[in-house]
Amino acid sequence: MRFPIIGVVGGGQLARMMAPAATELGFELRVLAEGPDVSAVPAVANAVVGDYTDYDTLLSFARGVDVLTFDHEHVPGDHLRALAGEGINVQPGPDALVHAQDKLVMRAAVDRLGLPNPAWAAVSSVADLIDFGKATGWPVVLKTPRGGYDGKGVRIIDDAAAAEAAADWFTGAALLAEEKVPFTRELSALVARTPDGESVAWPVVHSIQVNGVCDEVIAPAQDLAPETAAAASEAALRIAAELGVTGVMAAELFETPGRGPGFLINELAMRPHNSGHWTMDGSVTGQFEQHLRAVLGLPLGSTELLGGVAVMKNFLGAGNPDLYLGTRLALAAEPAAKVHNYGKAVRPGRKVGHVNVVGASAADLPAVRRSAERAAAIIRDGREPNEEKA
Repeated sequence: MRFPIIGVVGGGQLARMMAPAATELGFELRVLAEGPDVSAVPAVANAVVGDYTDYDTLLSFARGVDVLTFDHEHVPGDHLRALAGEGINVQPGPDALVHAQDKLVMRAAVDRLGLPNPAWAAVSSVADLIDFGKATGWPVVLKTPRGGYDGKGVRIIDDAAAAEAAADWFTGAALLAEEKVPFTRELSALVARTPDGESVAWPVVHSIQVNGVCDEVIAPAQDLAPETAAAASEAALRIAAELGVTGVMAAELFETPGRGPGFLINELAMRPHNSGHWTMDGSVTGQFEQHLRAVLGLPLGSTELLGGVAVMKNFLGAGNPDLYLGTRLALAAEPAAKVHNYGKAVRPGRKVGHVNVVGASAADLPAVRRSAERAAAIIRDGREPNEEKA
C-alpha cells in the first residue's frame, strides 16, 4: 500500500500552498510548472517544466499520478476530455471546470439553476452591446468570457459612444455584457465537494477589492443578515452539486440588500481561491488541505473557525525588493501575524504574499485588521509604516 500521488497543473502560489498540506497528510505532490522559476517549484520535490496546452505533455504528466487537479483554470477543455477518455482521474472534471473557464457558460448555468444572476447577454458586435445598454441602462460591464482575472478582461462601458470605442474587443467570438450591479460590498462563499457528493461550506466572507485585485478578506462577513449568509452558502453548495464540482469552489458574490436573496452571483472559481486564504490559519481545515482531501474522495474536514474573526491581507510588489528583510521586521512587529510568502520575484502590483491574523471575537476585528495591515505594509515597504525613508 502507498499513499496517493496528486498532480497539479500549474506552478503558481496555489500549487505552492498545497505542498505543506500534502506533506502533512503523507501524499506526494507533483507539479507541471510553466517554468523553472515559478512559485511552486521550490516547494515540491517533483516539478516538471512543461506546456500545459500541449496534450502529449499533459498526458505524460498525468499518467504518473493518481488524481490530476489544477492551480488555474486555463487548461484546454478538449485536452481534459481526452485525458478522461484515457482513464485519467481529472478533478474537477472538464464538464464542471468549463463553468469557471467560460463566463458565458457560467451565466447560462446560473440561469438554468434559478439562482440570482445579474442581467446579461452574449454580444457579438458593437450594435449588440448598444442594444443591451439601452435595454438594461448604462453603464454596463463588458467581459472577455475566457482568460480574465484580477480585473483583466473587464471594461466599463458608460454609454453608446464608449461602446463604439470598444470595437477593438470584438474579434469574432461573443463577449459577455452584464448590468453594472449596484452593490454594497463583495462577498465570497467557499465550499468543497468530493466525487461522491459529500460537501461542506466555510462561513461567507467579505472580500475587499482594490483596482480589481483582492486586497483584504474578513471572515466571517460582519453584519450580514443570517438569511442572506445561509442562502449564499446554499447557492454555492447547490452549484457545486448540480455542476458536479469536486475540490474547492468559490462563488464570488455581490451583496444586494433588497434584491433577490440579498446577493447576485458574480463569478466562480473551481480551485482554492484568494478569498479562502484566511482558512490556512483561521479554520480547523484550511482550503488547501480540504481541496486535496476532496479531489481524492477522502472525508472532508471541519470548517469551524479557530477564533471569532480572521483577516487576510494581501501584499503586492512595491518599492521593496527584499521581502526577507520585510518579513523579519513584520514578524518582530506583529508576532500574531502568520506570513505566507509566495517565493516570487517582486514586481509592482504583483501578488507576492499574504498575511493572516485571527482574533478571539468579533469585537477584536479593528485590532486584527490593523495588525494584518501593518504586517503586510512592513513586508511590502521594507520598513515600519511611519518610518521615513533614509
